[in-house]
Amino acid sequence: MKDELLAKIEALKAEAFQSLPALKNLKELQDFKVHLLGRKGLLTEILKGLGTLTPEERPLVGQAANKIKTEIESQLEVLQQSLETKEREQISQAKLLDITLPGLQLSQGFRHPLSLVQEELSSIFLNLGFSIYEGPEVEADYYNFEALNFPADHPAREMQDTFYIRPWTMDHGLRTKDEQLEKVHGLQSIVHGLMLLRTHTSPVQIRAMKIQKPPLYMIAPGAVYRHDDDVTHSPMFHQIEGLMVDTHITFADLKGVLTLVCQTIFGKERKVRFRPSFFPFVEPGAEVDVSCGLCDGKGCRVCGGDGWLEILGAGMVHPAVLKETGVDPKKYTGFAFGMGIERIAMLKYGIDDIRLFYQSDLRFLEQF
Repeated sequence: MKDELLAKIEALKAEAFQSLPALKNLKELQDFKVHLLGRKGLLTEILKGLGTLTPEERPLVGQAANKIKTEIESQLEVLQQSLETKEREQISQAKLLDITLPGLQLSQGFRHPLSLVQEELSSIFLNLGFSIYEGPEVEADYYNFEALNFPADHPAREMQDTFYIRPWTMDHGLRTKDEQLEKVHGLQSIVHGLMLLRTHTSPVQIRAMKIQKPPLYMIAPGAVYRHDDDVTHSPMFHQIEGLMVDTHITFADLKGVLTLVCQTIFGKERKVRFRPSFFPFVEPGAEVDVSCGLCDGKGCRVCGGDGWLEILGAGMVHPAVLKETGVDPKKYTGFAFGMGIERIAMLKYGIDDIRLFYQSDLRFLEQF
């Protein structure tokens, strides 16, 4: 019986070495490996006969079977590597570039129109000696309203309806007194009740004045949030607000700086107009208009017939705001202004719907 099993093992070896060169792909190789060495393969069937052998014969047949199995697996591995290399070459050949085909045009990236306008505005102010400051978008009521002369019952708050947030401090017993400090985005913030998404970047001005004494020349670009949504308003939009605080700053300085900025953006031929207006954090306050570029100030559909387009608000910093931030209003004066980047971009590029900026439509964006 021992000799019979050894003969079958040798026959299996001969069959394997004879059939291996005929295998053409990895699937045939795998099927053949299972046929020979699988759980139900030929070698397994042969080894089932070990139970009929004596204890002395079993090791001899087992060793012969293991030797044949090792030799077959070695040959299978060599063939597998050869077939894998062959298949990779075939795939590579199939993917070779056909030089007769039209070339693929790779599109080049470009800046978003809002980024272009923000960078242009920032560059103008940097050349005038201003510095750029940033602050948190999740803000305390104190910085967004109270420190800017918006008390809790001030009707002007209705014009800046925003999104309120239940602060972490409420859930951890830290909402106590005004002097209780809590870190918000890594910055110290006095917690006054609810937190909110900032409605303007003016809170950055308050933060700056609290940590840096005059002279202070700064702008604060960034995203702001209000509960508005139509063709000219968005729940999220962008502003650049500016502040100049020093000795002997007058309304003439405000007019000079903003006139220069407006004419740099829209053209030296554009006229600039200042109209009285009210903002709680400035006194006096003004709305700033530029002459309509389409009708040259004569009146058209775009400007509503009066020849002017409103672009920003400004004014002299209210003494109460200076005092709140620790700046002596008897020694220092200053002016502040704020402009919507979307508003400037719409006027500069002739865009009539603010929502186009946020729809990610390449047909619109690639024009810039």
